[in-house]
Amino acid sequence: MKIKDGFNLKNVCGEYVIVATGRKNIDFSRLVSLNASAAEVWEAVVGKDFEIDDVVKVLLDNYEVDEATARADAEKLMASWQEVGLI
Repeated sequence: MKIKDGFNLKNVCGEYVIVATGRKNIDFSRLVSLNASAAEVWEAVVGKDFEIDDVVKVLLDNYEVDEATARADAEKLMASWQEVGLI
């Protein structure tokens, strides 16, 4: 997987949001906001090819969570990013 070019993470008034750049990425009908853990994952994988195991590792390294929970959360996060066209 890889995050598509033209999307940037911004902190706007304490909220993490994905900002699209370039005409092909602009869709004003959808705003993508991330919680702090999803923003950490974004920062860890942006600009790189990555697998679900890389996302699981980020969660395990940064949070007190077991591997099954980290994997379930990683799969849910990647599914949501795919759904909105970020990856």
